[in-house]
Amino acid sequence: MQNVLLIDDDIELLDMLSEYLRREGFNPSLAASGEEGLALLKNNHYAIIILDIMMSGMDGLETLKKIRELSLIPILMLTARGDDSDRIIGLELGADDYVPKPCTPRELTARIKAILRRSHNTQSPQENNRVITINDCQLWPGKRQAFWSNTELLLTSSEFNLLEVLIKNAGKLVTKTQLSEEGLGHPLARFERSIDVHISRIRNKIELINASKNPIKTVHGQGYIFIIE
Repeated sequence: MQNVLLIDDDIELLDMLSEYLRREGFNPSLAASGEEGLALLKNNHYAIIILDIMMSGMDGLETLKKIRELSLIPILMLTARGDDSDRIIGLELGADDYVPKPCTPRELTARIKAILRRSHNTQSPQENNRVITINDCQLWPGKRQAFWSNTELLLTSSEFNLLEVLIKNAGKLVTKTQLSEEGLGHPLARFERSIDVHISRIRNKIELINASKNPIKTVHGQGYIFIIE
C-alpha cells in the first residue's frame, strides 16, 4: 500500500478523493494547508504528492517551491481549468504533471498510477547495473540516476523519464506525442506546454554542469533530438 499526501484546503474534496484512493489500494494522508503538508512530508515517506494550486495562506506554488527544496518526490498539481499560467509556473518549479479541476477521482487516480509506474524501480538486479552512455551522459535506468560529465543530474521523475526516452532514441527525432505517451504516460493534449517546460529544465540542469555542451536540440513544430557527437 503506497502512501499518498493530499494537500488542499477544500475539505470535502479531500474526503472524497481520500475515500476513492483507499478503495484503489492507496494510503492517503490529508493536509488542509501548505504548512500542514510540509510538516507531514518532513516526518513521513510518501510515494507522491497531490497539490492544489489555489489555497488560502501559503498557496500551492509557494508550497511546491518549498517541497522542491526538500525532495524530488513526484508531485501532481491540481489546477483551475484553463489557467495555463499557473500550470506553466508549476512545471517550471518542478511539478511532474497536472490535472485540471474539476476532475473525477477516477481520472486523478489514473494519472497517479501513470506517474508511479514510471517513477518506481521495477527492474531486475541485472537491469539495475545496466548503464547507457552517450556523449557525456550516463543513464542508469534501473537506479533512475543520470550523470553529466560525472556529475549527477538531480532530475524529477518526469524529467528522468523524458531524458530516458530521448537517450534511448538518440540521433532520431522524438515527437512531443511520443514523449508524452512514453515519458509522462498520457496522450498529448492540444496546446499542452508541459513537454517544452520539462525539456527546458533538463537543458538548464545540463548547462549548469557544462554550458558549452547541450545535446538536446529542438525541431520546431515536431519534437526533439538527442544529438550523438
